Amino acid sequence: MSERKWAYLASVGLGDMPVRRVAAELAAIGYRGIELTLAHFNPAAMDPAALEHAAQDVAAEGLAISELVVQQDWVTRDETQRRARIDLTKDCLRACADCGIPAINVFAGPAPWDPAAPKLGVDITEDEAYTMAGAAMEEVLAVAEDVGVDVALEAVFGMVARDYYTTAELLRRVPSERFRINMDPSHFQLYRNDVPMAVRNLADRIVHVHLKDVIGVPPTCGDTFLFPLLGEGLVDWPAFFAALDEIGYDGFCSVEFESFKYFSTVLAGDGLAAARLSMEQLRRLEG
Repeated sequence: MSERKWAYLASVGLGDMPVRRVAAELAAIGYRGIELTLAHFNPAAMDPAALEHAAQDVAAEGLAISELVVQQDWVTRDETQRRARIDLTKDCLRACADCGIPAINVFAGPAPWDPAAPKLGVDITEDEAYTMAGAAMEEVLAVAEDVGVDVALEAVFGMVARDYYTTAELLRRVPSERFRINMDPSHFQLYRNDVPMAVRNLADRIVHVHLKDVIGVPPTCGDTFLFPLLGEGLVDWPAFFAALDEIGYDGFCSVEFESFKYFSTVLAGDGLAAARLSMEQLRRLEG
């Protein structure tokens, strides 16, 4: 097994910090990659020169950009909003191609935390949601194929693609070589999927990995389930890492810190403290 490539999602507590400082701090902690969000790399708010400068700032600190988290909810009946979200996703693909970022992270929708989003199985059927997400995905993938950037779908609780089986259905409906997977074991584990089996079955699709634990059962984050610190949830980390090794995965494994109550009550909103704590956990999980 080669040395694992750890990255960190620069979101919780880090979005308002200059990207070069974030990259420098993460590099000092021991991370080799940074996963950017629209807070630091956004073609809707930054011109091409600023986007290039952001990418150069990261490179100057010795880190790679593992992917860009875009995650626009395409399952909405507000057609103006839907069109804007699809167009932003396509603009992100073009900007990533220009700046050497290999993949964007997307989800299928609808977002269960958004009160304005249609509720799956109540306001919208699964087939309608698949059709809406699939049509958007086809449009986005046409650009991805043209510019050579992967579109990595992340299964997310409560959405139409929320676990292994519902993700497989979207993959079946939208065939494309650029349709890839951001493997986050927490959502698969939440629905009691066999996570190592999912890794093996999706082997040729996985281009990015999120590291996040989970405890509880659906449907409500913060009530019936939550994302605790790495190692105190239900994810079998030795089995997960062994499955990644089995398929020969050598890409980035990026921490997605979503222990929100711990973050506010114990870490006092310090995003760098969360990154340092996560690195300690990773080293222990790896033995």
